[in-house]
Amino acid sequence: MRQSAIAVALAPALTALSLATASPAMAQEGLHCAPGETYIMNVMVSGHPYWVPVYQGFKQAADAFGCETVFSGTPDYDITKQIASFEQDMVKQPAGILVHPMQSDPFIEPINRAISDGTQVVTFAADSPKSDRSAYITSDNLAEAKFAAEEIVKQIGETGEYAVLENPGQSNHDLRVTALIDYMQQHYPDMELVGRQATNQDSTAAYRATASILQANPELGAIWIPEAGSAEGAVAAILEAKSDVLVMHADITPATLEHIKAGNIHMALNPNQGMQGFMGFMATFMAAHSEVFDPFNDYRTSGYNPVQIPFIDNGFAVITKDNADSFDLNTYMQGRDPA
Repeated sequence: MRQSAIAVALAPALTALSLATASPAMAQEGLHCAPGETYIMNVMVSGHPYWVPVYQGFKQAADAFGCETVFSGTPDYDITKQIASFEQDMVKQPAGILVHPMQSDPFIEPINRAISDGTQVVTFAADSPKSDRSAYITSDNLAEAKFAAEEIVKQIGETGEYAVLENPGQSNHDLRVTALIDYMQQHYPDMELVGRQATNQDSTAAYRATASILQANPELGAIWIPEAGSAEGAVAAILEAKSDVLVMHADITPATLEHIKAGNIHMALNPNQGMQGFMGFMATFMAAHSEVFDPFNDYRTSGYNPVQIPFIDNGFAVITKDNADSFDLNTYMQGRDPA
């Protein structure tokens, strides 16, 4: 089942691709990378399986334009270390960086400095909206939260208890949680929020938090989790307690996929990772090649990059037991170069 589509905000980039406003010389040469032109994808927790399909999509788009790519970031869940890795990337003077900012505000200055130094920056999955980044690509977190809320009510009824785990400070995760709570309060006031704990993508912390919530609320009906790492710990606690709790989470890992197949997790809402990487590259590449776009506005004369895309929706998939095999990462990576 597919939700949403590429947003109409993508139209400026597609217009640029048509070269309708390009100079005759540029139209003849076409859009492609110069020798050695490099684009970097920067993340935190770089070993997380979520990034694998994203980077594959990033590379597929880069290959089409003859560009070089680098996967970068930090293996730690540490904003200071991610910013340090971002600054190391800047030293390489890439044409562009597609970055997943762990936190919004600490990335404002590094992003703005990179752009001032000639490296275009696009954010994905999480944003730094106060920075000068030229585009932001993600799934619609508000739509995900609404879908999750409606599915919970569909399964357990309009009267019951639910809990959420959360990861404060990461914009997409914050939206997934706060939007679901707000939607429940507005549309299903008899659904009671009985537990809300920060687990910060730590499966051990999620195990402990869920066990505590279950002990205090034996009638708990459902739990919503904005990412997959905490879902791994939560489902372990629920199974250990032999509780009948509906589990829904965003994203996917090989471990949670197996739990979906086994029926221990009801479903996952997973961003279209390949499209996220593919369109993330396209937005970064077009920002770096904005000379092909002659906008009907004052951006260029005002000193702005004319390729500004406020939001690209890469869509999300609903993963259930019925379609789980399509999201097997090992199968997807067969015959692919992971680097």
